Amino acid sequence: MTSTGPQTVALAVLDLAQAGRFADIRDRFTPSLRPMVTAAVLQAAWDAEVAQLGAVVSVGDPSSEPADADVSVVKIPVRFGRGELTLIVSVIASGELAGLQLVPADASQPPVPWEPPPYADPDRFDEQEVTIGEGPLAVPGTLTLPNTAGPLPGLVVLGGSGPVDRDSTIAKSKPLKDLAWGLASRGVAVLRSDKVTYAHPEQVKADRDFTVAEEYLPHALAALRLLRSHPAVAAEHVFLAGHSLGGTIAPRIATADPSVAGLVILAGGAQPLHWAAVREVRYLASLDPTTAPGAQPAIDAMTAQAGRVDSPDLSPDTPDEQLPFAMPAPYWLDLRSYDPVATAAALDKPMLICQGARDYQATITDDLTRWQNGLHGRASVTIRVYPADNHFFFPGAGPSSPAELASPQHLDLQLVTDGA
Repeated sequence: MTSTGPQTVALAVLDLAQAGRFADIRDRFTPSLRPMVTAAVLQAAWDAEVAQLGAVVSVGDPSSEPADADVSVVKIPVRFGRGELTLIVSVIASGELAGLQLVPADASQPPVPWEPPPYADPDRFDEQEVTIGEGPLAVPGTLTLPNTAGPLPGLVVLGGSGPVDRDSTIAKSKPLKDLAWGLASRGVAVLRSDKVTYAHPEQVKADRDFTVAEEYLPHALAALRLLRSHPAVAAEHVFLAGHSLGGTIAPRIATADPSVAGLVILAGGAQPLHWAAVREVRYLASLDPTTAPGAQPAIDAMTAQAGRVDSPDLSPDTPDEQLPFAMPAPYWLDLRSYDPVATAAALDKPMLICQGARDYQATITDDLTRWQNGLHGRASVTIRVYPADNHFFFPGAGPSSPAELASPQHLDLQLVTDGA
């Protein structure tokens, strides 16, 4: 892509959205992010906002500021028929996209720094920067260590799918930082790290044989070893927690490391990921019945791609563009051979499985019931449902949607209390 001024790029993205050309928006993302973006998801998110606020009436003057040496953040005020939003577009020097959000109009103001949740007491712990793993794919992490006498119980925390940082930053919120600070205030040592897909996106993209095993196992196992070796931590009481896809993969990691004391599965998917993606896009489209028919072609295309994942003809040579998120076939071959519930059932470990009732990415019907059925009768398994919570365990009301993530929020206190 030819390098273009970031404001020009951002305005072009807005024009494409208004024209319904969401596949063209997807193609403007960086190669490392493009597999995580689909035209259907982009369209469903845009249509949900239009359904609530009406069509675009006017567009304000864009403003931009550098996020770091390589990324500019452009903010465009957008007035709809019944309200205002700000389109935030992150643009790298080449003119490719590194991020895209529709957020409340006040987002055009200077960003509000993250603030600790009320249940965290920073005086009760310290944080140390650490390195997880070795070699060119080592990742940075943070150890949140209570300043009380040990030996302390420990928890390694894994983020969800895609290039996720150690805090699982989503808009203005940091749910995994909330979790770490909340638990450390209650005497639990917590280790979290950037995912390799976040820290080293180009190296990951260059490896077509990269699978979910490489995405999680090396750094999770290294993190467990590091936390166990800390003199303040009780090595026999180091647990593993995973959010979303991290929760799906947690039983696989515990199988590879029998020393894991137990699992905490936070909104862990049990339905196959390729079909969960189709279900999620259907849900987003359903938020506005008047625009849902426009999303149907993209949903049909995703359904066909998901079907190819299940096909006995899937091979390492299947073209990427025929598969969900354009992720290479080796990723899907590995993932479809893994049954998280059966793997968990084979483990003789205590487990805490947590689910938000308003979650549309991992749901009670399609995911939690699989965990319940597969682990039925296990006295060491505890299941908690949080009636008001969404996928990130932020409390709210009504049908969950991407728009509710725009405002700063904190992890449900009850989840932190249960985890401690």
